[in-house]
Amino acid sequence: MIDRGRLAARAAALTLFLLAGGAAGALELEDCRISAGPAFPGIKARCGEFERPLNPDDPEAGTIGLRVAVVPALDLEPRPDPVVPLAGGPGQGAIQFYAAYAGAFEPVRRDRDILLVDQRGTGKSAMLACPTDESLLQGELSDEQTRKLTSACLDELPHDPRFFTTSVAVRDLEAVRDALGYPSLNLYGVSYGSRVAQHYARRFPAHTRSIVLDGVVPPDLPLGPDIALEAQYAVDNILVRCEEDSACAEAFPGIAGTFESLKRELTASPVELTLADPVSGGYERMRFGRIEFAAAIRLMAYHPNTIALIPLLVHEAGAGNYEPLARQYVMATRSIGDSIAIGMHNAVMCTEDVPRYAPAALDEAALSATYMGSLLVDTMEIVCSVWPEGLADEDLTRPLETSIPTLLLSGGADPITPPGYATRAAAGLRRAWLLTGVDQGHGQLAVGCMPDVVAAFVAAGELEDGAAECFDESFVMPFFLSFSGPAP
Repeated sequence: MIDRGRLAARAAALTLFLLAGGAAGALELEDCRISAGPAFPGIKARCGEFERPLNPDDPEAGTIGLRVAVVPALDLEPRPDPVVPLAGGPGQGAIQFYAAYAGAFEPVRRDRDILLVDQRGTGKSAMLACPTDESLLQGELSDEQTRKLTSACLDELPHDPRFFTTSVAVRDLEAVRDALGYPSLNLYGVSYGSRVAQHYARRFPAHTRSIVLDGVVPPDLPLGPDIALEAQYAVDNILVRCEEDSACAEAFPGIAGTFESLKRELTASPVELTLADPVSGGYERMRFGRIEFAAAIRLMAYHPNTIALIPLLVHEAGAGNYEPLARQYVMATRSIGDSIAIGMHNAVMCTEDVPRYAPAALDEAALSATYMGSLLVDTMEIVCSVWPEGLADEDLTRPLETSIPTLLLSGGADPITPPGYATRAAAGLRRAWLLTGVDQGHGQLAVGCMPDVVAAFVAAGELEDGAAECFDESFVMPFFLSFSGPAP
């Protein structure tokens, strides 16, 4: 029987708690629904806007509003420290990210609230969005055209991007924690979000109870120079797996050679395709060359379910049927455009990563030999020659040293944050546990029984015995041998 008196008391207590004001001021929340997008179901939450100074060191510089949401714990008497998902990108909003993976957070939500803060510049927190130019994504613009496009993006931004960096974002999160009266936080950071989690823990250790880093970015490693190399390594391993799988090898003989041939042919002579738009029903022509090929393969390599398609689509393209691979490119780029705030992405990269690129250390020959080539590094260097460098704490790039319990998760087939990154980040962590999922991609929270492992870790502040067996039992999608699916 439902105890309605207890429910009412709980609701009243929650309301008082959420309206509690700290040094950062009051944060009023009201009933709302959040979702991962228009086509997704809504999730009940309590939402509000929290005013923060644009420049935290100059209150006279104006303010911005941060979108905050709390998804209450299932338990009527939850633990006082919430779980805080920190999204990747950089440029993805935490609320949209959580809503897309809400099921994976349900075990940890049994007895803890989920606190969501769209990082400044993302989601509904003063989003820094720029129109996406297809010609820029395709590498068709000259250096000067790229600079002009970047300048136009800067001119359209509603706020000064210098104040939309990790160093400012962690101060925002601490102000939200203070305003809501939470004594401490349990941080979950995925990909770029792992950088945010590590820096918050460095700056506010007294208010950090536990840390889960998923797809780990070591603070001392700039993102960019190694991405193409790691992406190539991941694809090489995927193709080797196919060659070692008798059914895959029989269906797609010489798949590694086909991949290399496609790379050369599409570099020399891109193909023109006509694709039906699944939304409008109309047709559009597109150029499919090495850049589009690389983008499709790279993003498919992020998840085991799409990894399973790579040999099939490469084989089909090698036989002249480019349309399936081209459709993957279109879907992936549209998804990124809908979920990533390019202005915020540039604000972080041009402050925290690109300035650390060492030209003498860049192996141009090695980058050019990869299927991605050097386009990513070259483009970001041009963009950041125009983009202003923002605020960064002096210790932002130092490896984190702490005794806070930290769980580091990696995918053995991750094309951007390989397991070696977690090992590197764990060097200064005195209470760290590392888990790697064999043949898993980027982001492990939703894999198999990992939601329960993470929930148990957050509850206990340590990894339970036998937790590593979770990955051993996790399903990895077998390779598709035809468009009908894997072999029966």
